[in-house]
Amino acid sequence: MIAALVTVEVHVPAAQGLKAKRAVVKSLVADLRNGLNVSVAEIDHHDLWQRAALGVAIAANSEIGARKVAQQVEKIVYREPRIEVTRIEVQITATE
Repeated sequence: MIAALVTVEVHVPAAQGLKAKRAVVKSLVADLRNGLNVSVAEIDHHDLWQRAALGVAIAANSEIGARKVAQQVEKIVYREPRIEVTRIEVQITATE
């Protein structure tokens, strides 16, 4: 089994409070979960108005499959007009 972790850090420029930021983040999390059947959680910057970090966990049968899903994660994130992506990192791990 192959496990992948995609870490996504974003800036939400229009958010004027935590409630506004969370609405954007919640929408993005739902899009990722529903579209790709992956596990997603907000992992950092919980108390900042305009920043968020998401962790996306992917389980796949092959590294190629995991990388394809990671690319789809990136496409969905970049399609969200209310955010600016500041960093995306992909880590692949093979289990024995």
